[in-house]
Amino acid sequence: MFPVNVKFLSTPRFIENGASDNNYGNFNLANHVGDEPSAVLANRQLLINHYNLPAEPKWLDQCHSNICVNVDSPYSLKADASTSQTPGVVCAVLTADCLPVFLCKKNGSAVGVIHAGWRGLLDGVIEASIEALDANKGEILAHLGPGISQNAFEVGTEVRTAFIDSHAGYENAFIRCNNKYMFDLYAVARTALAAHGVESITGGDCCTYSEKNQYFSYRRDGKVSGRMAHLIWMT
Repeated sequence: MFPVNVKFLSTPRFIENGASDNNYGNFNLANHVGDEPSAVLANRQLLINHYNLPAEPKWLDQCHSNICVNVDSPYSLKADASTSQTPGVVCAVLTADCLPVFLCKKNGSAVGVIHAGWRGLLDGVIEASIEALDANKGEILAHLGPGISQNAFEVGTEVRTAFIDSHAGYENAFIRCNNKYMFDLYAVARTALAAHGVESITGGDCCTYSEKNQYFSYRRDGKVSGRMAHLIWMT
């Protein structure tokens, strides 16, 4: 679906020769979750070698914001999405339940990736990233990577109220369950993307919580949860 010059991937929880211990699968790529720094460093080098990346990924200091930066030049680390118009530059985010959203222009001239948790979605991280790509309506393609599914993501009434107040179309993303609601990150992302002119959206059929052998999940594993990387670049 993406142009042939655009490459993207989501890493697994386990990989041959991964350096993390069992609490972190063995392929944790985050250096802020209590894993041994040497293991994270080794895994980040393994990431580059295993996937034959053209460069080291442009890591962010994610903060559940709506900030999108262009990583082709000096940029603020405090962000939750990035874009690039330069071949060989690898945009990257880390997740363990939050939704990664890959973006690119149809002509393969720009790419981006988003860390979209519920706070970022509510604050407009998708909208900020679409604006950063500076594309005409229908020019952007999107792919939803692995995130937590509605069946496993319980939130309170205040979260539902905040989303519905921001966009009436988000009401369909919530199913009442006792005094809580089951929340569909994928549905909100699709609604936000479509509302801002993205007509081609793929993916959105995974669950990081239930697919234990494949993905990290903070809701499932808590503080010992590692993080997957989601990368996109142009050749």
